[in-house]
Amino acid sequence: MDSRKPNGSLPQLSQPPKYGITKPISLAGPSEADVQRNTELEKFLIESGLYESKEEAAKREEVLGRITEIVKIWVKQLTRQRGYTDQMVEEAKAVIFTFGSYRLGVHGPGADIDTLCVGPSYVNREEDFFIILHDILAEMEEVTELQPVPDAHVPVMKFKFQGISIDLLYASISLLVVPDDLDISCVSVLHNVDEQSVRSLNGCRVADQILKLVPNIEHFRTALRCLKFWAKRRGVYSNVTGFLGGVNWALLVARICQLYPNAIPSMLLSRFFRVYTQWRWPNPVMLCSIEEDELGFPVWDPRKNPRDRFHHMPIITPAYPCMNSSYNVSVSTLRVIMEQFQCGNGICEEIELNKAQWNTLFERYLFFEAYKNYLQVDIVSADADDLLAWKGWTESRLRLLTLKIERDTNGMLQCHPYPNEYVDKSKLFPHCSFFMGLQRKEGVNGQEGQQFDIRGTVDEFRQEISMYMYWKPGMDIYVSHVRRRQLPAFVFPDGYRRPRTLRHPSQHTEKACEDVTRSQSGSAERRIKRKPDDEAVDEKLSKPRDCSTSNFGGTSHISIGQEPKLEHLRTGDVDSNSVDRLLDRDKRYEEITIQQARTDGQGSLTTCGLTSLHVDNLSIVRNVGSQEQ
Repeated sequence: MDSRKPNGSLPQLSQPPKYGITKPISLAGPSEADVQRNTELEKFLIESGLYESKEEAAKREEVLGRITEIVKIWVKQLTRQRGYTDQMVEEAKAVIFTFGSYRLGVHGPGADIDTLCVGPSYVNREEDFFIILHDILAEMEEVTELQPVPDAHVPVMKFKFQGISIDLLYASISLLVVPDDLDISCVSVLHNVDEQSVRSLNGCRVADQILKLVPNIEHFRTALRCLKFWAKRRGVYSNVTGFLGGVNWALLVARICQLYPNAIPSMLLSRFFRVYTQWRWPNPVMLCSIEEDELGFPVWDPRKNPRDRFHHMPIITPAYPCMNSSYNVSVSTLRVIMEQFQCGNGICEEIELNKAQWNTLFERYLFFEAYKNYLQVDIVSADADDLLAWKGWTESRLRLLTLKIERDTNGMLQCHPYPNEYVDKSKLFPHCSFFMGLQRKEGVNGQEGQQFDIRGTVDEFRQEISMYMYWKPGMDIYVSHVRRRQLPAFVFPDGYRRPRTLRHPSQHTEKACEDVTRSQSGSAERRIKRKPDDEAVDEKLSKPRDCSTSNFGGTSHISIGQEPKLEHLRTGDVDSNSVDRLLDRDKRYEEITIQQARTDGQGSLTTCGLTSLHVDNLSIVRNVGSQEQ
């Protein structure tokens, strides 16, 4: 049969649909095996408790309704106080929008609700929102743990309403009356608003754009729910710490959905790791092209903006003005993220070969067995309310300590900040602790006994932390160095250290991660498989030491020994727009000294002794020295 058209020309072949900025990698749909694995995956998600109950969902709707009523009354009161007509008072209102995991439909039990309050032009953020509305909420019995954060990059008011966690933002738009059907996806909503309002509005605008740009919303939601759960279990879910937050993971998953438009969640999960283990950062991840507008807000463009050239893992938001949502990622945290991607990819390959189950992929990361040396950051305050604010401020700046250590050691000393916080329940005063793993940069030959000095780095960090606008007496921060064998018992799930001679139940996870991250010296799984370290702890560890109470006392010298040159993982091109590889800065540096503090049994902080130790397989040498204020 002749398929020619009447004019004699051959018909053109239909082009595959285009999602995002490139054509899909594959249009293949699921096989029977993929469908079976997807069924097992969804069963695993349900058994893991990742879906909220109908009762909790109804309660969230009820809470959002109450908050909507409260902000409407608040705006009407302000309108009346400012002398507007009765008709204006009648029409005055504020509108509540949701964004984040709740708007995307991937929230789980106990998750907070990201909300945005959009008000008229005459209601401001500084006084009307953070003072007047704050006081209204403070007087309500349903509201607890009220915490305003006006100096944040995106100003927010955090609180719990009837037990539901709420993050409330505010944006004032250039309208006297805010309509109920306001379309915030329209660029015109950004006319004559300040940058803080633009950032606040963009949370909702980005969420709406993501849902518009994915081929299948339900498949996207299930895959994203999986990746968020995985990232939390593996310790790489935290924007504030320098890893990736909710919007970052949503954008990464959405791009995979575009590249594999007919894939089901089990396929998307394996393709996610397959693609991003080969991604050549800092090549950006984008769901659509970056567009500029006459409004003139800056957009992400490394060709024009020099600062954008130093972003290590650009993940660009799809709504104008397009920004890099992952600007907090550093060299050290990118290394950790890529290591975990490699681990996840290896396990997914084994799942596809029926050599592993889904629960293997979601095993917890054994952070406290991954390194031989750690920084412990203790945050203390006079009372619990002060701790809430002080911890929020300090945690938001912990990534600066990582950046400063990278800077002052030219990347020779790598930090792995862990996003989880820990509390020693035996201590009666308000406090919490964060930890960072330390190791020398892999593949770099160092001199035997080489040391790095970061006393000045820690002091600079503490000085910046102490500039907190709302500082009160009793608020303090202590940075100490601890070896793996000195880790406090409260960081372990059962309150005690698991014997290193025993294997973790998830042996399969350890083997898979070891195979794919053999060159990653920070891998917990690889270290577990190795012989016990040459960590013959001096008898002085078990003897009382001569200590005196002070803010900071003795110092800890970390020496770096020789390591064999490690094999680097190979990466390939994925995106057709690949650009330069991430540059490694291989320079040498010398000494590290870290203030060491410890807490005595009565709850006061004491410091003591000079501790000299080696990072790799060198023995520990411990001396008691003079105090240094």
